[in-house]
Amino acid sequence: MELSVVIPTFNEAPNVAELVTRIEKAVAGTDAEILFVDDSTDDTPDVVTQVATEHEIPVRLLHRDVAVGGLSGAVIAGLRQATGEWAVVMDGDLQHRPETIPSVLAQGRATEADVVVASRHVDGGSSDGLSGGIRRAVSQLSIKVTKALFPSRLHGTTDPMSGFFGVRRDSVKLDGLHPRGFKILLEILARQPLEIREVPLVFDARLAGTSKADMKQGIALGRQLFDLKFGRISGFAAIGALGAVANLVILWGLQQFGVGYLAAACIAAVVTIIGNFLLQERFIFNDLKAGARGVWKRWWHTFAFNGTESAIRTFALWVIVENTNLHSVLVQAGLIVIGFSLRFLYQSRVVYKQHEPVVTIDDIVEGEPTETAPAATTPAAV
Repeated sequence: MELSVVIPTFNEAPNVAELVTRIEKAVAGTDAEILFVDDSTDDTPDVVTQVATEHEIPVRLLHRDVAVGGLSGAVIAGLRQATGEWAVVMDGDLQHRPETIPSVLAQGRATEADVVVASRHVDGGSSDGLSGGIRRAVSQLSIKVTKALFPSRLHGTTDPMSGFFGVRRDSVKLDGLHPRGFKILLEILARQPLEIREVPLVFDARLAGTSKADMKQGIALGRQLFDLKFGRISGFAAIGALGAVANLVILWGLQQFGVGYLAAACIAAVVTIIGNFLLQERFIFNDLKAGARGVWKRWWHTFAFNGTESAIRTFALWVIVENTNLHSVLVQAGLIVIGFSLRFLYQSRVVYKQHEPVVTIDDIVEGEPTETAPAATTPAAV
């Protein structure tokens, strides 16, 4: 197949019928399919199923019971299941005009591009559909900051935050991506060197429903930029450093009140294990929670491993302090540094290991029966 149109949806039922109609007209004469990747809690899957029976273009539905990676994870799942040489990703709210799809595909055919971005910021493009001047200003500022952080990888695009783009599927390495939040194009472009071209995008007002953009998504973008620039381990290290300082302060403080250094070390270990777990859940591995084991299992795995590491560290502390003239706080600091790498590897590879969610793919082509296929997986980030 020449083209797969991948559409991530979350509660977009009112937009589906017009969207499919306009895509079908736009790609007439092209060997194409539409693939909805749906995380909805409303009747969007039922609407897609019904609309599919009313059109000649093949329409497929991939409904995810576990929304691993949010919208970005949905796009990756769709790219894995797409069958076209080119995959065009667009939103399901009709702010992205389906009539732009032929321009994206033509640009990809005519050049050596790996990615074709539909940009609001080239001649002929417009972001007027963004609700309000504040949102447009925030969008512009975000683009400037992002391009400043990745000047080499993003030099070929004026709109690295666009949600409307085409990829030559055999050019993009999906296994190297760490999907989170809204900005999957940024993830694709920043992770690997790709040849980029652009076409104009007129960003329309939403047809129905409400925007999913909010402060939470802004925070997610900040975390994404931090991870892309510095890696997840840097955030883990920052929390680890905070925990290490807290550990040493607690150890020193308890000894000032007459608590023995071994008992003080045990108390400090328990307090910092709990604190580090809560901070890592919130800021470091937040995007991996949906596809990992349950929260209590994550807690017990974390506590068991860190508790074992702390026990071994405390024993080593006792051996060293009792047999040398080194101060207990200095010894503890050194041992904490040694245990850091082991804790990060265990957290990322075991505690937050991504399990395949239960996913059903309803292939609906001219009334054919439903079939089930294995889930698309998203790799654990390191």
